[in-house]
Amino acid sequence: MYSDQKSGIRGQNATNRRHGSKSSLALAGLAALFLVAGCRQDMHNQPKMIPQRGTTFFADHRGARPQVLNTVARGQLHEDSYFYTGVVQGPNGYRQESNLMPFPVTMEVLKRGQEKFNIYCTPCHSRVGNGLGMIVQRGYKPAANLHDQVRMAQPVSHYFYVMTHGYGAMPDYSAQLAPVDRWAVAAYIRALQLSQAAPAKDVPAGVQVQSLKQIAEEKGLPASYAQPWALPTTAVQAYAHVKSEGTPAMAPANPADPLIKIPASKPAPAAMK
Repeated sequence: MYSDQKSGIRGQNATNRRHGSKSSLALAGLAALFLVAGCRQDMHNQPKMIPQRGTTFFADHRGARPQVLNTVARGQLHEDSYFYTGVVQGPNGYRQESNLMPFPVTMEVLKRGQEKFNIYCTPCHSRVGNGLGMIVQRGYKPAANLHDQVRMAQPVSHYFYVMTHGYGAMPDYSAQLAPVDRWAVAAYIRALQLSQAAPAKDVPAGVQVQSLKQIAEEKGLPASYAQPWALPTTAVQAYAHVKSEGTPAMAPANPADPLIKIPASKPAPAAMK
């Protein structure tokens, strides 16, 4: 009896071992299947174009495709040419400056223009625009006096054009000032010019007008404060004076130069004609 039980136990153990072997083989096969599946290169070799590399997808073997004719990058559709250039198509076929703003001038626009003017323009032109900024007093070429007859006669887009391209010793500020800010500065220059030479008829009814001399006296400032500023004797004139550009310290300037004209490459916007 004991022998039969022992024999039965041995048979059961053998059966269990066979079943265990089969389970181990199944698990090993399943693991191998997952391992093989994980070796696929779909994530590594992605079907995509890599910049500056070739490809066999196109006949010319170039990954970078040539742009479609007249393609314009997003944000670079400069459809309003006057806003971006400051010039319009003239009757003689050339471009010329205009005395028009491309958008309404509000107090917010003037405040923005004043802020940018004080940052970028005052080192040369001073806060009041008379061309006697700090670096001029330290030897730089005298800047344009924005209140002389030359600059007063220029159309408003002239200032935009000069800020965009530079003029004389003045470099361009197109990198520092976006087009909308250049227009805001041009509008502020007009307001600054008006503040220094506003006729009595432009003053609203009921508004009291005080002269700069009266304001200086009330503030306890010397009488010379209200006079044209003179270039300090310590300033070094590093550049010869150009007569056509006027003189500093609000002195009488010379007749204005002809308008800057550039050959037209495309017609002006319909609104400007």
